Amino acid sequence: MSFLKRLGFFLFGLSIGLVFLTIFLKNKAKETGTEFCYFPNCRVLKDLRSKSYSYSDEVARMVRAGEIDSIQIKSFFTDGEVDFEHSDTKSTPCKTYTIEHEQKSGAMKTLTVTNCPTKIVIETIK
Repeated sequence: MSFLKRLGFFLFGLSIGLVFLTIFLKNKAKETGTEFCYFPNCRVLKDLRSKSYSYSDEVARMVRAGEIDSIQIKSFFTDGEVDFEHSDTKSTPCKTYTIEHEQKSGAMKTLTVTNCPTKIVIETIK
């Protein structure tokens, strides 16, 4: 059998294997909720989603008044963009992050959150 024929068989088998592997890993990630986060924005948001949270007095007043609800706040942690330029990532033990997210109404809102080792505190929403 010539080299080109063997190379063709190899590449054909490799491509089929890669397709099955991609489908299998994608389904496994959906089932287990595993997310592959390599960029800083994704890693910060994933860390914030994994912790329990509480509201500052100002945000609690906004929630009680109906200005914003918990679903809108959670959308910051799934679809938001962390503004590292205005965030304080060097402080210890709690870091402060600024997250921007465009609401369904089209308005751009900014959430400021303090990320401590065990929980997060949602400070302001503008």
